[in-house]
Amino acid sequence: MTDIRILGTGAYVPDRIVTNDEVGAPAGVDDAWITAKTAIRQRRWAATHQATSDLATHAARSALDSAGITPAELTAIIVATSTPDRPQPPTAAYVQHNLRATGAAAFDINAVCSGEIFALSAAEGTLARKGGHALIIGADLYSRILNPTDRKTTVLFGDGAGAIILGPATTGPRIRHLTLHTFGEHHDLIQVPAGGSRLPTTTHTLQHDQHYFTMDGRGVRRFVTDPPPRLIKEFLHETGTLPDDIRHFIPHQANGVMLDDLFTQLALPHATMHQTLHTYANTGAASIPLTLDTAHRNHTLHPGDLILLAGFGGGMAAGLALIEW
Repeated sequence: MTDIRILGTGAYVPDRIVTNDEVGAPAGVDDAWITAKTAIRQRRWAATHQATSDLATHAARSALDSAGITPAELTAIIVATSTPDRPQPPTAAYVQHNLRATGAAAFDINAVCSGEIFALSAAEGTLARKGGHALIIGADLYSRILNPTDRKTTVLFGDGAGAIILGPATTGPRIRHLTLHTFGEHHDLIQVPAGGSRLPTTTHTLQHDQHYFTMDGRGVRRFVTDPPPRLIKEFLHETGTLPDDIRHFIPHQANGVMLDDLFTQLALPHATMHQTLHTYANTGAASIPLTLDTAHRNHTLHPGDLILLAGFGGGMAAGLALIEW
């Protein structure tokens, strides 16, 4: 039976490798401190001429090649990002232009680090109505919004993009279940305070560094230790999936130490937790599709394997997807 399935994946990271010592020096920390706190060893940062849409376009072309389809076959292009090229137009419009995918509707979704899961949900709905193929890209360029002296944030992030192609097929990986959540009462845990309609750009906001990414580290850790484990267990129960059935766990690549704690709480006895943060750090909305693509290209995913994707981040938002490979 024809169904909406994953036809291909792709990813892209910039060439520049940034070491822990390099990023840590302005923040007053070193490689040993960063590794112990985060398990991150290095990250990639974009070149000065690159914007989020450039990274997204590279990942898109990789995914299109993987799927064996052309840009002309795309019905929709959805970019999940919280670091757009500009406040407007949508970054997806640049990607559509770069690909010459003139028949595709192109729009952005901002659910911060959960964005790829939210975008997958939007793509499924779009394809159910219009048919065709959807290109879903998670892409972020956090190096442009980090305060280099803030050790809570500047050591955590890298730049990158990951992409997934959805389309009609009778075989291949499919999304079995998907759920989205937002906990708006925690909206202030992760934010960029200025630059929007609430606090427009002024000399004052620039002087007080209010255009940098900020995070309440302790608050975020408390959040990750409660809703995500509970939501994941409820999700598996509601979908009739036993913890023993999960073979791969691909979470948002927030912090390696935190992910180890989360994985222990979940008690998935036969699952492998996939991590790319050691070399790419936290790439925001890109982290889940980038890690999925890495696992795919490393030939660690096998037909019939159940894969649990788990996104969580600013909003605070959480998205879960169960994929049968």
